[in-house]
Amino acid sequence: MDGWILVVDDDTSNLTMANRILREEGFRTSCVKSGESAVKFLLTNRPDLILLDVHMPGMDGFETIAEIRKNTNTAKIPVIFLTADDDSETETRGLKAGAVDFIRKPFVPEVLLLRVTHILELTCLQENLIYEVEKKTREVVKQHEKLEKISVQIVKCLSGAIDAKDAYTNGHSIRVAEYSRAIAWRAGLPKQIQDDIYMVGLLHDVGKIGISDVIINKTTRLSDEEYDIIKTHPVMGAKILKSITEFPKLVAGARSHHERYDGKGYPDGLAGEDIPIEGRIIAVADAYDAMSSKRSYRGVLPQAQVRAEIEKGKGTQFDPLFAEIMLNMIDGDREYQMREM
Repeated sequence: MDGWILVVDDDTSNLTMANRILREEGFRTSCVKSGESAVKFLLTNRPDLILLDVHMPGMDGFETIAEIRKNTNTAKIPVIFLTADDDSETETRGLKAGAVDFIRKPFVPEVLLLRVTHILELTCLQENLIYEVEKKTREVVKQHEKLEKISVQIVKCLSGAIDAKDAYTNGHSIRVAEYSRAIAWRAGLPKQIQDDIYMVGLLHDVGKIGISDVIINKTTRLSDEEYDIIKTHPVMGAKILKSITEFPKLVAGARSHHERYDGKGYPDGLAGEDIPIEGRIIAVADAYDAMSSKRSYRGVLPQAQVRAEIEKGKGTQFDPLFAEIMLNMIDGDREYQMREM
């Protein structure tokens, strides 16, 4: 596989092993033995991925990644931390610093290659899809057409990449998009708004691309620090989508789908109709799908329990109109077909 990887580790044996494993798989590698050397190397080079040791004399991994993120030319290079530590404090600190993943030492070759390949493929997919969306947007503007003519296949591909980060959310974005469009239709909203809501639903969780797989796939209870990281995905999603200036509803939906009708949600604490309509609709659809889908810690919840939770949240967590519509949809689904199969 193609890809240029910078390995930073003060231990010569670790450098040698990582270099051998990666080169045997066709990767191009560069190796340095300190954070200072890495920062200097990156002044004139831009690898595709950095494997960075946490504990090094002089500038450690946390200081090094901070310098990498300060440089606009290197700020977006994904960084995987290398560490022998096995504690949540190191992981949490690393993720907050901007690392996308961790690889334990001593290396297991198969794990090293799988994680490196996964991050490179995800980064490439994200860049290609963003490029395709921007290219299509320019074409739409030039031809004075509406943004909904951007290929739905491209957007579905991006939503699939988001869902692929979590083994237990396969198809989540598409289902949320479909439920959201159905709610909009039943609310009597115009066809254009229904279609817009569908597109927003497909991309509502795009910010999870920036959240580490370590946290997303964790099967045990999240720590407060990890939950705070998860809660950044609406803001991160809005930042990713803001360049699509012709479709601001994408930003609104991504940022506001975890707001609550009573004002106790995040990230902005909006309440009532101050929450964009996209966020109010997707909030109901998102919660419904979360309950009617399998998770690492449970199976699909019984339909009666799902209904009771939507009823409980009407007027507090959810817009009462859209919650009532979802309740009607549940009541009409006598065979409980509206769930992850």
